[in-house]
Amino acid sequence: MTSHPPMRDSTLRALNSVSTATLTSQLMARGLRNTFLAGLTPLNPERARLVGEAFTLRCIPSREDLDVLSVFQDYDHPQRKAVESVPPGAVLVVDARGKTRAASLGHILATRLLRRGAAGIVTDGAVRDSQGFATLDLPTFAAGAAATTNLAQHHAVDLQVPIGCAEVAVYPGDIMVGDHDGVVCLPRELADEVADAAVQQERLEDFILAKVDGGAPLRGTYPPDQHTLAEYQRSTADTGEG
Repeated sequence: MTSHPPMRDSTLRALNSVSTATLTSQLMARGLRNTFLAGLTPLNPERARLVGEAFTLRCIPSREDLDVLSVFQDYDHPQRKAVESVPPGAVLVVDARGKTRAASLGHILATRLLRRGAAGIVTDGAVRDSQGFATLDLPTFAAGAAATTNLAQHHAVDLQVPIGCAEVAVYPGDIMVGDHDGVVCLPRELADEVADAAVQQERLEDFILAKVDGGAPLRGTYPPDQHTLAEYQRSTADTGEG
């Protein structure tokens, strides 16, 4: 298992306040273009805010002689072991290879994760029992819904290894951030730096939005020229922000 020091409280607070759009901009400024897990949506829009360390589960295609219903009698089945191993505050991230013909997990397992204190679920596959997810108090992002059990398409094999989820590389311990737009994977070593920069970006963008909403033209405002930046700096000095 990969072990990392806990996130700073200030980093956690910052990531809980900024958007995934802002984070993708900050990551792109640092040369990372493939960080957004395209095609995943929140199953309970009222619980779309997600922040937590990635705990990974990798699946390969299932095989008829191995993936039969009786394997679920084994409490150490990798899928069940993953659910019982995700630490409090972490996010179960499932590499389902983008396949949605069968679910990657269902409502009972998600409820167990909720009760164990997990921060959420991210899968590039489908879920079953989607009606239950619609009211579950656990942020869950998926590519769709399917009634068929995972064994028809997925064979869970590895925990806490690097995976691909929605064509994004996710390493154990990376920080997953989700909102109504979807999910971003934030490399762990950049979390503090990017979180701080994202807060600063959004403060400036809130100032710019107010000016545009008040009738200001884009030229000189967005992006801000030196005059607008100076005005912003004065406003932060007046309010004590910065």
